[in-house]
Amino acid sequence: MHHIHPGGSSVSTIVTNGRGTPVPSAAGVAPPQDLEAEQSVLGAILLSDRAMFGLVVEEELKPEDFYRDRHRLIYTAMLELYRDGEPVDVLTVSDQLQRDGMLQQAGGKAAIDELTGGVPGMGAIRRYARIVTDLARTRELLIATYEIQGAISERRHDGAELLADAERRIFRLGQTARRTSDVSLRDAMATEMARLQELADSDGKVTGMRTGFSGLDELLNGLHGGRLYVVAARPGMGKTTVAQNIAVHGALRENASVLFASLEMGESELVQRHLASESGVTGDRIQRGALREGDWRKLLRTAADGDKARFFILDEADLTVFDLRAHARQVAVREGGLDLVVVDYLQLMRADPPSGNRTEDVSTFSRGLKRLAREMNCPVLALAQLSRGVESRNDKRPLLSDLRESGQIEADADVVVMMYRDDYYHSDSDAPGETELLVRKQRQGASGADAVVKLHFDTAYQRFRNQPKSPPTAQVPF
Repeated sequence: MHHIHPGGSSVSTIVTNGRGTPVPSAAGVAPPQDLEAEQSVLGAILLSDRAMFGLVVEEELKPEDFYRDRHRLIYTAMLELYRDGEPVDVLTVSDQLQRDGMLQQAGGKAAIDELTGGVPGMGAIRRYARIVTDLARTRELLIATYEIQGAISERRHDGAELLADAERRIFRLGQTARRTSDVSLRDAMATEMARLQELADSDGKVTGMRTGFSGLDELLNGLHGGRLYVVAARPGMGKTTVAQNIAVHGALRENASVLFASLEMGESELVQRHLASESGVTGDRIQRGALREGDWRKLLRTAADGDKARFFILDEADLTVFDLRAHARQVAVREGGLDLVVVDYLQLMRADPPSGNRTEDVSTFSRGLKRLAREMNCPVLALAQLSRGVESRNDKRPLLSDLRESGQIEADADVVVMMYRDDYYHSDSDAPGETELLVRKQRQGASGADAVVKLHFDTAYQRFRNQPKSPPTAQVPF
């Protein structure tokens, strides 16, 4: 512990949190901690190791959450015993600490035995654990503010970078499930087994966020956090519409929080498309204001439903990955999480600074969106433009090689879906409105010739629907 004298006046104290990280506090006052709560947690475990499951799995109590060094050592020994399937009591914990060469640092066997005599009540062990974890988060917040102040005082970066760094630090503190930079095979295996158990218990049901398109949900098992989904098509094929349909379905019917970043269309056009899609009033009548009797009632009902949706439009034609991450963090903090990010479309993003090489810039966008998906632990749905090369082939169904300007998009994406409509190329098509979603890449599922989902495009209402058994013979008129 040492002292600093800011401004030559008041005295502050710097202590460490046991991991070598300084925690600032007022002179003579220790950082937030509750030693009695820590002792109660450890004592309750020693009296009944059945409490370990709830603390480790459900409360996610970690050794670093304890303020006192000896308490961290004792809880670490308890975790080692628990993970090895051994009983946890005074004798076994003392023995484990002895084997680890940490018994004396933990206060000796007598200190461990004393913990069992100060437990107010076994039934409140989770409440004590939450006190410990809550105070640990508070100390981490103190550390973050201290480091932010240090960065500002030393002028390490410009204002925008300092703000982004502060937002990142505070956002990460708000995440209840923190992960270390490396994970043991044992822990990773336990996580995977839990995922497999969830799938088995789901009885074949979709476990990710549903898209509203049953065939696509079945093929992808919904949209999952940490993954980058790319929907690619030629201009006018309907990629914005399919992305908006998915996003609106998530916000209205899955109670998802959605950030829709539109670099191509303005807010007004997106809202018009939403009203047409959800209300049953054609887009042409909405655009011209030529509303019929009963249209207002439908539109007002759709608007009222939209009031409940956590759907946020970012209308920004000059968007960088940096800007998008900042907006995503803000929504996540405000809404208590973020469930889906949509970018329309990837190649329109701005490089800051530009590299002078367009392919490299697009690769930077792609890598940035993948990092965003992992950082926010939510699916990112990015739209992408295809090159004109597809137009020169007899079979105009797009291939991965048609992704425009960068092969890095294919490399970064977990799933690539490409769109094809026969009536886009042939006005006399036998299947007007029929749209194929071609899953050309999927890291954890089927892709290729057999991974095709058919939808029907209602032009008048700017909406894709699950393909009916008998497709309509004509479009609904405007």
